[in-house]
Amino acid sequence: MTSIDVQNLTKEYGSRRAVDDLTFSVRPGRVTGFLGPNGAGKSTTMRLVLGLDRPTSGSATIGARPYAALHEPLRHVGALLDAQAAHGSRTGCDHLRTLAASNRIPQRRVDEVLAETGLAPVARRRVKTYSLGMRQRLGIAAALLGEPEVVMLDEPSNGLDPEGIIWIRALLRRLAGEGRTVLVSSHLMNETASFADHLVVLGRGRLLADTPMREFIDARVQPRVRIRTTDPTALKSTLARHGHDAVEHENGHWIVNHARVDDIGRLASAAGVPLLELAAEEGTLEQAYLDLTGAETEFTAQHQEA
Repeated sequence: MTSIDVQNLTKEYGSRRAVDDLTFSVRPGRVTGFLGPNGAGKSTTMRLVLGLDRPTSGSATIGARPYAALHEPLRHVGALLDAQAAHGSRTGCDHLRTLAASNRIPQRRVDEVLAETGLAPVARRRVKTYSLGMRQRLGIAAALLGEPEVVMLDEPSNGLDPEGIIWIRALLRRLAGEGRTVLVSSHLMNETASFADHLVVLGRGRLLADTPMREFIDARVQPRVRIRTTDPTALKSTLARHGHDAVEHENGHWIVNHARVDDIGRLASAAGVPLLELAAEEGTLEQAYLDLTGAETEFTAQHQEA
């Protein structure tokens, strides 16, 4: 079982500390979402894990070894940090063949990953003719080439069309299901919520959270229940007797904050309150993320008055 382990990792650029005494682990068998505002240190951390930069102090290892010590690293770690990394004058196929040859990966894998990423029809076109989404798929193909135990992707949905976004979700879930270690950095909260099991959240280079996604949300956004009834007077009085306050909204439904749908349903049923709708409105990853990182955002736009 191969994990990514970051221990007391610090990176300074002059007087600026991009990564600040960071400690966390990315475990196999789950997709870990790597979140944080712009400038939080996510990309720097990934570069340090991949040996593309040297830490000021601390360590980052893959399977207890630094990346530089891995023999034929593409067989162990697949990474996408920059979709523009492939040379524009090469064909997609030649780009992958070069990577395969340098890591003693069988050439059949080139055809396999081209097919898996949907690039087989354009494999012999030059990379400079590729769209952003096609370049993104090529970068993912390169990451998968060596059938690695660890996969690290930075903004993998960037430039993908709706079909591509659905595909990348399924791919990430499959890789985790096969027992691989999957770390995905993203700014898209809805996308991250669709595939991540666990979250690591940074702010200004520091660790803000390292927790299962559902626990992360539930700890920061209180649940609430949405109700429609033909007898609002009975509903309000029933809920008030049990310490709940129902708030009416303009379109006729009621919201009960800090409540679970099972509890409210039992109370209404016992009191004979007729219900037209009873639904849980759970907190979203976006709400929880903004609640945690609001004070850690380095670049914010001013709200414009209408």
